[in-house]
Amino acid sequence: MKKYLKITPEGTKDFLFAECSAMDDICGKIEQVFVTRGFKKVITPGIEFYDVFSVPCSGISQEEMFKLTDNKGRLLVARPDSTLPIARMVSSRLKSSLLPVRLYYKQAVYRNQPTLTGRRTEFMQMGVELLGAQGLKADLEILTTAISAVSAVANDFRIELGHAEVFDALADGLDIDEDYKEKIRVSIESKNYSALNNLLDKLAPSKSVTAIRKLPSLFGGEEVIEQAAHICEGTKAQSALEYLHTLYKNLSTLGLGDKVIIDLGLVQRNDYYTGFVFAGYVNGIGDAVITGGRYDKLLSEFDAPMGAAGFAIDTDALTILRLSDESISYSDNPDVLVFACDGAEMKAIEAVARLNADGKKARFSVLPTLEETKAFAAARGIAEVISVGEEEE
Repeated sequence: MKKYLKITPEGTKDFLFAECSAMDDICGKIEQVFVTRGFKKVITPGIEFYDVFSVPCSGISQEEMFKLTDNKGRLLVARPDSTLPIARMVSSRLKSSLLPVRLYYKQAVYRNQPTLTGRRTEFMQMGVELLGAQGLKADLEILTTAISAVSAVANDFRIELGHAEVFDALADGLDIDEDYKEKIRVSIESKNYSALNNLLDKLAPSKSVTAIRKLPSLFGGEEVIEQAAHICEGTKAQSALEYLHTLYKNLSTLGLGDKVIIDLGLVQRNDYYTGFVFAGYVNGIGDAVITGGRYDKLLSEFDAPMGAAGFAIDTDALTILRLSDESISYSDNPDVLVFACDGAEMKAIEAVARLNADGKKARFSVLPTLEETKAFAAARGIAEVISVGEEEE
């Protein structure tokens, strides 16, 4: 048998038994938060036209997409993101809907990782999109929904809060092209001080250069706003800082303490986010499990201009972490295994139904003999075996 018939492609994973139970548990708790907050579920196709993701502000490179063609030669991709397909869907099927529209999703996305070995190429995401609303109320709704969702599945987490316009406003003061700006952004996001300094040292000294150089280190509580206000004084970044301060003060009333942090080095995908941005981290997971923010320009690409904000949660990462918690069991063992002697099969099945209705987990044995049933129960750690029929004592 060929080797590839027994393994999955690199970056993918089979989920079995307890893993599926843990994922159902994680996703179910998050879904309950979304439904309670009034979000409605949508599903988009796993395969989309390439053009959906080729808009200038998509932030997804060609190299990250798995491509294929249909029978007419048109270029398709396996869904690398959920927000863009939802934007397409809203612009066509929900364009005349009463705004705002609250949507949520649970579906896999596919990302090619040509240079990042060990990264997954397929992973499950859940997320929400709030479309047709702008301003403080809409932003706080997204942020508090994200906090409620992560709180439902993890205790030790933090939310890092930033604003896309801080970096954009400072970068606008530099005489650089978009490629150079993107290199600077990536250096800030990865907190690569050496690369950032090398890029900025090639530019003429200015207030913007000085401020950008300090962005990765502006991380912490309310004092970060004061520090940033000083170095950004006189630039267009000031209004973004003031708004960020307002968001932070509102979230501080939730009593989360240091779980909410300001991070001005949080400069996510270029040309995608237009307002506040945030990332959520859970202790035990290296990468962000939540990413999101405001992206008011995106729907204009689909001829349906409107305010938009949302976030995505990496539920696979949360599932893997949950499985490492030895205090939580996802065993599917029944309390009792019911064996049917010949001719008593339906009686035994009815007995299983009665036991389950009474709150006792029961399962019908499909093994041919009582001895095999008892051996199976002993091997699986099932405490009780009941025999129905002639051999029943």
